Amino acid sequence: MSEDIKIISIIGVGYLGKQIAEKTVLKEYTIRLYDKNVGDLEIFSSNLKGKEETLGKVTSHETIEDAVKDADLIIEAIPEILELKREIFKIIDKTAQPKAIIATNSSSIPVSKLEDDVERKDKLLNIHFYDLFAMPMADIMRGTKTSDETFEKGKKWVESIEITPLIVKKECYGFVFNRVWRAIKKECLKIWAGGYADLEEVDKAWRIFQNMGTAPFEFMDKIGLDVIYDIEMSYFKNSGLEDDKPPQALKDIVDNGNLGQKSGKGFYTY
Repeated sequence: MSEDIKIISIIGVGYLGKQIAEKTVLKEYTIRLYDKNVGDLEIFSSNLKGKEETLGKVTSHETIEDAVKDADLIIEAIPEILELKREIFKIIDKTAQPKAIIATNSSSIPVSKLEDDVERKDKLLNIHFYDLFAMPMADIMRGTKTSDETFEKGKKWVESIEITPLIVKKECYGFVFNRVWRAIKKECLKIWAGGYADLEEVDKAWRIFQNMGTAPFEFMDKIGLDVIYDIEMSYFKNSGLEDDKPPQALKDIVDNGNLGQKSGKGFYTY
């Protein structure tokens, strides 16, 4: 357990928010949870409390303000929409205790994009988790004003929940592994959307290459195609390059409500 961080607040309990909570509760941390989907939050919170191996204390909250007021570390894990993240960071900054660190679990947005919306610019971090159980690693990156003390506290906490930190030395979109994954994902989507090969052929090739690992289109379904689309749009808005714009075919799937495993259908049917 980290000496400086004892209470963790997780804002957004979706795919990764749940995993962060599940990993953290195995240690002796107090966890505060908030999500706008109250029904799902209550079910998840009850299940988390009922696990035999749970060591930490879990509470769920109806407002962000209540969830963060006594936290030492707040992790924002909401969708990849910059304007929404800015709104949430403003609320957190005004409500949380002065010593609290605010981290974003964003898959693509550097925390410096959120600095103008908070006073505590020295206490901001990117802590981007991958699948915490299948790929136990997390990018950790500073903003332009992040202090050494904040960075070290964040790094030690990540290590305390048995996740390997990937240190980003210089701010960049995509961080470490996600930047590599993004290049693969982008080309896979182009092959499929351009009609050059069926998505099953792409995944087949990847499984052979990776000795039956999870294939790219399967992985995108697992993450959620709405999340994938928002991430790709974030890259596109940053670069302005037409080559970075996600295919219209991906948007069409999302607009039809086919979001991947969570909706029962995405690139594949579940």
